Amino acid sequence: MRSLMQCALGEDWHKLPAALQAHYRFGTTTDSGHMDIEYPWFMQPYLSVLRIFGALVKRRGQQLPTVVEKHVVGERQYWRRTIAYPDGNRVYFNSFWVSAGNNEVIEFVNPVLGLQMAVYVEGGKLHYRGVRFVAKLGNRLLPIPEWLVLGHTTITEMAVDETHFAMDFRITHPLFGQVFRYSGEFDATSE
Repeated sequence: MRSLMQCALGEDWHKLPAALQAHYRFGTTTDSGHMDIEYPWFMQPYLSVLRIFGALVKRRGQQLPTVVEKHVVGERQYWRRTIAYPDGNRVYFNSFWVSAGNNEVIEFVNPVLGLQMAVYVEGGKLHYRGVRFVAKLGNRLLPIPEWLVLGHTTITEMAVDETHFAMDFRITHPLFGQVFRYSGEFDATSE
């Protein structure tokens, strides 16, 4: 079987380094690593509200142990991120991904709200470019402009070696600049 990312990238899948192919292979996988989460102080109330709907993370931190578990059910790929803080608290950030056709995927943070992104490979790196936010109402997707919610999303993932990859997720608003970022390095070999 081909993975969701393999389908979205088509022939470009073969341009991905081994560590990124392992990260996105079909089936049940677990990636382990550390993440940094940062955002400006004025985003705290907004992130607290978004968190109620399952979006993003409302707590900063550096080098936070993080485990990302993925599994496939039907045409959906489910992601469960567990982020551990030094005080013993854990934050769970769950989502599911579906194909949006062509080279696009949608990551839903709940059954209604999602982020549609275009994916492509350039220079051995996997890039995501935010297209729009969406609200799923029945079988319809209602488009929501990026600037109206948080801003433009970009993600870059690159291989560090044969089994490790680094990722950088950023949201940049046209007026407020970078309003959210998480980045880290992960081992993509465990199952």
